[in-house]
Amino acid sequence: MDKQIIAKIAQDFVKISEYNYVSKYKAITEELVGMKIFDEPIFAFGDARDSGFNLLKNPSVIGEHFLLPTEWLLNANTVISYFFPFTDEIIKSNIKEKYWPSNEWLHGRIEGQNFLNEFNKFLNTKLIEEGYECIIPSLDTRFFCISHMDNEPNHFTSNWSERHVAYVCGLGTFGLSKGIITKIGMAGRLGSVVTNLKLKPSEKKYNNIYEYCIMCAECVKQCPAEAISLIDGKNHKKCSDFLVLTTEKYKPRYGCGKCQVNVPCERSTPKTFPK
Repeated sequence: MDKQIIAKIAQDFVKISEYNYVSKYKAITEELVGMKIFDEPIFAFGDARDSGFNLLKNPSVIGEHFLLPTEWLLNANTVISYFFPFTDEIIKSNIKEKYWPSNEWLHGRIEGQNFLNEFNKFLNTKLIEEGYECIIPSLDTRFFCISHMDNEPNHFTSNWSERHVAYVCGLGTFGLSKGIITKIGMAGRLGSVVTNLKLKPSEKKYNNIYEYCIMCAECVKQCPAEAISLIDGKNHKKCSDFLVLTTEKYKPRYGCGKCQVNVPCERSTPKTFPK
């Protein structure tokens, strides 16, 4: 199995998987039945022993609780990181809805994550069928995600971070809102698998953690929780508190995503400051 085959598996899954379309049983409104959630993804392939993963164990980044690829899978060779972009319908709807998340975005957040889980399992099965071992950290029983550590209320962490992994693999860099800016933007969802399949690592076309962010502050203007600042960066507690409000309003769904839309990095990597 090579990179092209993996990309083709993803392309086909996007087209044919029922999980990439809102069913009549899940649709918030009748008009959303059949709505497509994601377009075709992009991939980055990281060396499982890349020194960048070790840096994530630094307390100033994630911490010792972050598990290396080889701690998830002892004989790991490659980390496959991917980004599925949301469709135009989802993105445009969340621009039109100024404060609360649009119904389309709520489907993207919840049903979209269900799709990613199913894609991970599908890719995992394909790798195993070819004789390779594979682990999906986010679905593994060892995975944890908590909202605080060491009695620090503003500390949100997990032992596998899709964003940090994407950065190490070469998929993109962080933005001011702490999302990952890829070559096709940041409006979408990230995922990853760890495997002993050996693939050539992707070229990293950046050197700095915020290299793709032009610090234009458009995400600051878009954030309904006022959780983003050019001076202080991202306040995860404020962001989380707003998500709690959306959970109460839209239960069983939640979401926001305003920092991912109507911004220069929505669909591309910004090059210059806006005029």
